[in-house]
Amino acid sequence: MSKEAAMRAMREARYNERAAASTTGTTAARSATRPAVRAEKTEAARPDAPPASSDGLCGHRSMNGRTCTREQGHAAKSHRYS
Repeated sequence: MSKEAAMRAMREARYNERAAASTTGTTAARSATRPAVRAEKTEAARPDAPPASSDGLCGHRSMNGRTCTREQGHAAKSHRYS
């Protein structure tokens, strides 16, 4: 038996095991223990969120701490930092 034939046989055996396990309902029982819906993240739940700026600028912060100087809600895809 060649190496490829052995690999194919192992893959088919693994596939058959998983197919047999899915028909018995083990995956259904496992998925039932997971929570159905994740909790939504809100701005109120994030205390580290910066307050809304009153100067009319976007206020997006880059990774190095610079702030976007475009107007609030700009249509441009990129930010302009200063």
